[in-house]
Amino acid sequence: MPRMTILDEIRRLDPVADHQRIVFLSACREFPFDTTRALEFALFRTYCVPSISALLDHTGEFRARPQKRYDDTDILISELMERGYDSERGTRALRKMNQLHGRFAIANDDFLYVLSTFIYEPIRWVDRFGWRPMCEHERLAYYYFWREVGRRMNIKDIPGNIEAFEHFNQDYERRHFRFSETNQRVGAATRELFVGWFPRVLAPLTRSTIHAMLDDPLLDAFGFPRPSRFLRWLVPGSLRLRSRVVRFLPPRRLPRLRTETHHPSYPDGYTIEALGPPKSP
Repeated sequence: MPRMTILDEIRRLDPVADHQRIVFLSACREFPFDTTRALEFALFRTYCVPSISALLDHTGEFRARPQKRYDDTDILISELMERGYDSERGTRALRKMNQLHGRFAIANDDFLYVLSTFIYEPIRWVDRFGWRPMCEHERLAYYYFWREVGRRMNIKDIPGNIEAFEHFNQDYERRHFRFSETNQRVGAATRELFVGWFPRVLAPLTRSTIHAMLDDPLLDAFGFPRPSRFLRWLVPGSLRLRSRVVRFLPPRRLPRLRTETHHPSYPDGYTIEALGPPKSP
């Protein structure tokens, strides 16, 4: 199937009524690599908020089980995006997310901000590094998809259109991004998880590469060192070069489903109900 026929299908669909299908096509057929990286950095951004990082640091999960924390989050988000929130597995994933979050007193604005990153970080990443920019149907579908997920998580006061929610996202970051020790601990634990995926000899380079992908407000909020100008040119430039290569590759014939890939924390597979930290004795 020619690559453009996927985009043609997206453009024929209604972003309001068909947003689950559009998000699936965009995330799993058109931009699977970009979507994964964007959502990883979306979560990174949420750790720059002291009220969010303090809760995550308090649970101890990032210190004790960073890979499991990553896998659990990856699986739950992927279940929703790949199967749809109306599916049997999507419904179970939403129920599990609500159970996990229901154990804590979380401010509604913090919920709103995290939800907003799942919309705008994939859009921004793809526009910078994707083999093509997102079309308007995809942008709107992301908004309507995560707005409905937010409603099913009982998140209140979700802005009524994509522009208003992006304004909230940007204003929230201006008001709440600031350094704290919990930001630094959670951010460093997540960074070192990513560093650990590569050979140890590459650790310093990998660490600097991650820093080069973070903007100054994030670096300041984490207390991470500023990367060199060269790395800030090289790393994004390499991703843009990748996008030019991908543009000429054969189209992806099958969707890339993260729910069906290997997760180190679950070598024998997983059940949705078993995800999350172990129950307290």
